[in-house]
Amino acid sequence: MQFELDEDLREAAQLAEEVFTQMATTTRVRDVEREEGGHDDALWKALAETGILGLALPEEHGGSGLGVLGLVAVLEQQGRRVAPVPFAAAVAMAALPISCWGTDAQRDRWLPGFLDGSLLITGAIDAAVDGDNAVRGERDGSGWRISGTLLAVPGAGNAAALLVPVKTDDGVIAVILPVDREGVSRESVSLTSHGAAASVVLDAVHVGDDEVLTGGSMPVQQARMLGRIALAAVQAGICEEAIAITAAYTSERIQFDRPLSANQAVSARAADAHLDAERIKLTTRRAAWLVDRGDDGAESASLVASWWAAHGGLRVVLATQHLHGGMGADIDYQIHRYFLWGRQNAYSLGSAPALMSELGSMLETVPMIGTPA
Repeated sequence: MQFELDEDLREAAQLAEEVFTQMATTTRVRDVEREEGGHDDALWKALAETGILGLALPEEHGGSGLGVLGLVAVLEQQGRRVAPVPFAAAVAMAALPISCWGTDAQRDRWLPGFLDGSLLITGAIDAAVDGDNAVRGERDGSGWRISGTLLAVPGAGNAAALLVPVKTDDGVIAVILPVDREGVSRESVSLTSHGAAASVVLDAVHVGDDEVLTGGSMPVQQARMLGRIALAAVQAGICEEAIAITAAYTSERIQFDRPLSANQAVSARAADAHLDAERIKLTTRRAAWLVDRGDDGAESASLVASWWAAHGGLRVVLATQHLHGGMGADIDYQIHRYFLWGRQNAYSLGSAPALMSELGSMLETVPMIGTPA
């Protein structure tokens, strides 16, 4: 079976690797975390200038038309460099849903500025659409009044607009919300990964019908599915690079007159981590491929990929940090950052048990093999 990316996707991945490698060095990432609130604005502008921001978007909307597989190819490279920009939340959970479900006026208003790097839009899709924290909307003339709290929205402190799921009496809708709207307040929050995020409080904020995406709840479902695939792609890159760093360290670290890697327990644990990383990468690429094909199995495949990213990803970053011994706890050494990013991703858009439960509920509706049609 052929699991490799085609030539266009390999070129996209190579371009992304060059940009992330040049601009997301260990020193630069540390400085961004400490001095710039976890968002590298210079890197974001470079991603726009090189066209990387628009690789996944359709050509008719200003992108390159490489689809979700193109997005995955880029995000794997971001994960390898733990580059501090909200790429997954912005593209998978905001720009792509707007491209797919937005009106011409909505696309014209938001996508050109997003693609040229002059404004950031991000998705608040990690917010639940049920329960006490759900954003709720009530009819108000020719629009809506929405209220609620969005917790830890990636990039929200730097964003011009948010894509927000809103629960109404008629169902869930997706709203493009400018952050300068009266009733919107933001406060920076600290993430495990040290990435930029903010909590957003909405107090009777008015949005017009022209700021609601078409398709009812479909944009929210799509954004969540794409977000899971995107974060799994980042996790694949995190795990791949963490293993490479660990392989180099254990080969060079001499203990009792021989490299650590010569110990069977060390090599066996590293091999297990490698297998987990491959599972994440392959299930993620399969999910992206199914989305691009328009296959009905894409949603369940996204849950499988996300489960491996959460379950297997945690095992990888725990193993790689453990195999570094005391160096794994040194925050001036790079491996700790992969551990923090891996943990952050493992609990974003659902923990492993929650994802397994959701997948099980979905499979309950699938007829058993041999059941009469």
